[in-house]
Amino acid sequence: MAGSRLPRHLFLQGVAAIFMFAFASLYTQIPGLYGPEGILPARRTLRPQGKGRWQQLWETPTLLWEAPRLGLDTAQGLELLSLLGTLLALGALLLSQLRHLLTYLLLWAAYLSVCQVGQVFLYFQWDSLLLETGFLAVLVAPLRQPPHRKQAPQSKLAGASPHEGLSFWLVRWLLFRLMFASGVVKLTSRCPAWWGLTALTYHYETQCLPTPAAWFAHHLPVWLHKLSVVATFLIEIAVPPLFFAPIRRLRLAAFYSQVLLQVLIILTGNYNFFNLLTLVLTTALLDDVHLLAESGSSRRKKMPTSWPRALLAMLALLLELAIYGLLAYGVVHCFGLEVDWEQYAIHSRTTFTFHQFSQWLKTVSLPTMWLGAASLAWELLTALWRWTQVRGWLQKFCAAAQLSIFGAATVALFMISLVPYSYMEPSTHGRLWTGAHRLFGTVEHLQLANSYGLFRRMTGLGGRPEVVLEGSYDGHHWTEIEFMYKPGNVSRAPPVVTPHQPRLDWQMWFAALGPHTQSPWFTSLVLRLLQGKEPVIRLIQNHAPTYPFHKQPPTYVRAQLYKYWFSQPGEQGRWWRRQWVEEFFPAVSLGDPTLETLLRQFGLQDKSPPRARSSSSPLTEALYWVRKQLSPLEAPTLLWGLLATVGAIRVMQALLGPRPSPPAREKQRPAPREDSGATSKQAAPAPSNSSRSQTPRRKK
Repeated sequence: MAGSRLPRHLFLQGVAAIFMFAFASLYTQIPGLYGPEGILPARRTLRPQGKGRWQQLWETPTLLWEAPRLGLDTAQGLELLSLLGTLLALGALLLSQLRHLLTYLLLWAAYLSVCQVGQVFLYFQWDSLLLETGFLAVLVAPLRQPPHRKQAPQSKLAGASPHEGLSFWLVRWLLFRLMFASGVVKLTSRCPAWWGLTALTYHYETQCLPTPAAWFAHHLPVWLHKLSVVATFLIEIAVPPLFFAPIRRLRLAAFYSQVLLQVLIILTGNYNFFNLLTLVLTTALLDDVHLLAESGSSRRKKMPTSWPRALLAMLALLLELAIYGLLAYGVVHCFGLEVDWEQYAIHSRTTFTFHQFSQWLKTVSLPTMWLGAASLAWELLTALWRWTQVRGWLQKFCAAAQLSIFGAATVALFMISLVPYSYMEPSTHGRLWTGAHRLFGTVEHLQLANSYGLFRRMTGLGGRPEVVLEGSYDGHHWTEIEFMYKPGNVSRAPPVVTPHQPRLDWQMWFAALGPHTQSPWFTSLVLRLLQGKEPVIRLIQNHAPTYPFHKQPPTYVRAQLYKYWFSQPGEQGRWWRRQWVEEFFPAVSLGDPTLETLLRQFGLQDKSPPRARSSSSPLTEALYWVRKQLSPLEAPTLLWGLLATVGAIRVMQALLGPRPSPPAREKQRPAPREDSGATSKQAAPAPSNSSRSQTPRRKK
């Protein structure tokens, strides 16, 4: 199997970029969500229970316990963590020296600290996925930076520690769990839209924050929507086992299928950093040879033509074709694909029952775990073989210690992950080793392994429900309060905000799926609007003049429930159609008994207002100054600006950095005669720098 040094570098850079987006996006929303005048003040979540410092930190693992020592309240501590996390992630993205184990440990600890007080606004699967991925990055990141001299990027052993591939395998296992579970839960949920293959006829207009491209995708032919659902099941259920295939072409085919799915989702929906993070996980399916096209072409030219190699290549090709044929047959058989030549369409239908699928899932759940265990065992054997190639007793001892520690951590994390992975099949979950359950229960609060299952059920089959807030000064004339991102004005085009996640807009989407009593935070939102709290208003409209009650808070606030649909082609100047359904939240004012009862029922009353500090520390003043400078920027603009800055700096680094030596020509190619010996640090005598620069072009 080809080396994975370049994919590991890509993975670490990608994780740093996602952390940067996540921290920066959250930073812009902290005052309105968690500040003293926010919807759910963070100070309410951290209350000392009289326990010891370390016990308190273990039970609620957050660095925000230390905020008072710095003279900060909990919200200010959140701001500090978010700023430091953004800067540290930006540094790791730009400087290879910062892609160190300690850097990713700090990023993971900071985001875990934030999630502990994030409450409902941070209860998303991608937040858990980022925490799990961030911890894997801690294991993947190098303990020490390699020397600055040029090394063969596709060399598997030169300067590499034997354990390096082990932790990276866990990334592939995480990607498998994410995709396979996301495909399975669509069918185990018994959602009629998924079983009827009509889910995508609703998805584009009922998802939380569609993009303009979603409008066009929504109006594609129904048969194409149904065929797309079939392709989704293929990519999410049938393809993931190929992540562990010994044939690299199968893994690469699986890689491109996953990339295709994620790119299409990014184009049609604003899912913040989730799909970008999934793309980062797919780097575990790549190898050095594939990432270096030039090296790959030379490799094909120099492929030995001995008959055993040729026979193995032929058998691999036949196996590959057989697997593709099996997948094609399975899709045609399970979904009854038929070509309609008259209408130029492909018709599809589900040909299996829920009982049959449940029996199949019960049959394959345990074997998929054994597949993962077998793949991990191969990685362990490969790492052990690499250890035998280490020269020098001291280096061998250090490599053995590292291999033991990282090998044990990899096996432990694999065992822990089996517990949430088995949630999708209860009988398999019950048959797991009890030690795995105990181990998972011990570290569950650290979110080292999580269960996943995206788009389990399709909502809004009769039109997307949408909550519209309204304000009034007299209780008779009402003005709608329009949000920056979620649908409201039927004439406004859907925005593009990726990788930002407007967390209030997302929760408004969830709130519309049930009565307001299922979303207690909504009552607090109404209270803050009646009070005219600027931090909350900035979550709705970042520019004050666009908020209809920017001069004086409304006397009354209420909420109406509408059903929204995409407009039809030909309706000029309209993106949506809507219809009033019912009142979602009654009209209330400050001091209204209904409002006071709800606040008391949900424990949202300000019983103990925040204490005013006698003097501001320099750190507090610095946080206030940074907030003042960045507040005029909308969050997507800030994130895109960070991305553009990274791009500009990388271009400058490429232009101003040291240029590589020109490649050696044909007459110098016979110089390094080792093949297996090239894996050690010593090479054949090379009199000049040009021969050293050629080494990367010859190694696999």
